[in-house]
This record gives sequence, C-alpha cells and structure tokens, in this order.
Amino acid sequence: MRPNLSADAAQEILEREAIVRLMENASVEMTIHDEPHLTACGTLLRGSVNVYVSYLQKQNWEQTQRTVMAVRAAGFEPIPHVPARQIEDHAQLEDLLRRFAAGVAVRRILLIAGDRRTPLGPFGSTIDVLQTGLLANHGIQGVIVAGHPEGHPSIPAQALRANERAKVEAAQRAGLDVTFLTQFCFTAAPIISWIQQLRANGIRSPVVAGLAGPARLATLVKYAAICGIGPSLRNLGARAGALSQLATERGPETIIRALARAACDGTVDLAGVHFFSFGGLTRTCTWLSGAARGQIRLSADTFYVA
Repeated sequence: MRPNLSADAAQEILEREAIVRLMENASVEMTIHDEPHLTACGTLLRGSVNVYVSYLQKQNWEQTQRTVMAVRAAGFEPIPHVPARQIEDHAQLEDLLRRFAAGVAVRRILLIAGDRRTPLGPFGSTIDVLQTGLLANHGIQGVIVAGHPEGHPSIPAQALRANERAKVEAAQRAGLDVTFLTQFCFTAAPIISWIQQLRANGIRSPVVAGLAGPARLATLVKYAAICGIGPSLRNLGARAGALSQLATERGPETIIRALARAACDGTVDLAGVHFFSFGGLTRTCTWLSGAARGQIRLSADTFYVA
C-alpha cells in the first residue's frame, strides 16, 4: 500500500496504471476500406502501434498488399490477416510472403483458417501453413493465432483445446514466436477463465484480449452474430423490442477495467488488448489516444475517457 492512502485508494491507483499500460500497448484492426483514415490515425497514435489488416469476403491479396504498404507508410507496424483457406497453392503462399518481405518487411502475421468452408488450395488450417516452413524463410518472426474463450459454433471445446496446443507446437517447430488473439468478448470472465485453462495446460504463449472498440450497440450485435459470439452477447443489454438502445454507443471501458483488476491481483497474465474497429477506425483511435495518455476517470467498475 502506498503511504497515506487507504487500501481502496491504493487499489484504484494500481488499476488506473494497469489500464493505461494496456492502452499504451494496444493494437487496432482496420479493413482495406479504412485506408483513407490512416493519416488522421497517424496523428493520434504513436508509430509503434500494431495495425492489423483484415481480410474481407471478395478481397484479394493485391488489396491486402496495398493496404499493408499504406499502414507502413503511415508509420505503423502492419500485421496482415492471412486466412489459410484463401491460399490457392504453395506458389501463391510463397509469392505473398515474398511481397510482404520485400515491400514492407512484415514481421508478423495473423494466421487463421478463414471462413471458407472449402479451401481454395491445400491449406485447410493454420497448421498446414506452419508446416510448410516458408514463413521464417521470408522474414516472418512470429504468428498470431486465434483464441476462442467463448468457444466456436462448429468446433467442440475438446478439439479447440487440442488445436491450441497443436498450433503452438507447430509454430515452435517452424522457429516462430506465437501469440494468441482472442475473439472479441463483451465480458472479462470468459477471457480470464480461458487464459487460466491455457496456463493449467502448460501453454505459456502470450495472450492478447480482443475487444470491440467504441461502436453503436446495433453494430456490436450485428458483428457478434456474424462471429458466433455467445454468452457475453447477452451482457450487451440489448433486448428484443428495445430498439432505442440500438442507437446508443457502447465502449470497452467496463471489460478493460475488469481485465486491469485481474492483472493487478495476479489472477491473469495478459500481454495486451486489441481493438476491432468495425468500420470506425478513427473513432477507435481517438478513444484509444485519450486512454493511452491517461485521460481517464475511474467510476465504480468502469472508467471514462476525457
């Protein structure tokens, strides 16, 4: 306890410091359509921020490459999404990695299976790509893989746990660092419980919590349904017939406060947080900029950004 402070006051200071640390190390996600906003975001955030470039339906690899180059030009560290099932063959994978290396020196990628039911080529999973050995050959130092604290709509929990270990082992055999990025949740409990399960199973890879940036409730409900988010969707507060609520904006303050509290008391070790902007990149970066500068006010179990 700090001198002359009550236990509650000292705890609040620790939690505030933990929140700011999480915000200082946060990453954000954009789509190819957000590229015009990169200049504005560059004035809001420091250059070392990781900016993930998602892969949308009907997107092509040339669009990914152009956006990744724009992210680097804006002073950020680009991390492109690479859905394994979108890759046609080994030659296309090698060409993609070669362009990532030559154009912008991409060091890490978010490697996921992808939403396609039928792969375009021989890669049906992240492990299939890792086993090629091509990533490290083209300057990739680490991979980010998906974590599912609330489960997956089509994969049993036991299979998810086995896949987590298999991805870590495959990445390590390929000479790559591996980090888990969770699907976005609206409450902290599933994230905390899932990290504890990882640690209990001997998996020590860093974990980044995926969170929704500030957005209208209707937008959050839409993306939660698309992504198959389950239990914590009910905590958004939207109910059938409560249409007026759908126009209100919801931010990530309450879940961040809970994660910061868990980090302070040693309940969980968290490497950082990541914000899905859902078409609101500038809004997310503006909010994050204020929080990272410590312009926050604690209140009950949440906080507010000035």
